Amino acid sequence: MVGGTVADPQLPVDDDPAAPRRHPSTVGGMFYLVVLALTAVGIGVVWSGDWRAGVRWMGGALLLASLARLVLPTRDAGMLAVRHRAFDCVLLAGVGVVLIVLAGTIPNQPV
Repeated sequence: MVGGTVADPQLPVDDDPAAPRRHPSTVGGMFYLVVLALTAVGIGVVWSGDWRAGVRWMGGALLLASLARLVLPTRDAGMLAVRHRAFDCVLLAGVGVVLIVLAGTIPNQPV
């Protein structure tokens, strides 16, 4: 498909870096899948009985998501980009830190 651009009329539209993408970003999708896998590991650890370690895994996954959202451009962030970059980063990092802190500070309960 040759549609051309202003800079180069012979350049196919699909190769134009400014053209909207018709496929998901592999970088953002990769980070999203890693965060999803780490969260699943955390849920599995909680299910196996060590809830503190599992919640820490989930908090760490959210911190990784926040870092990925911070460094990736919005175009490459994929499903990590929901709102503005600052809002996404603060929300993901805040919830991740809260989960990790709560897992470390909640006292053990008698069974």
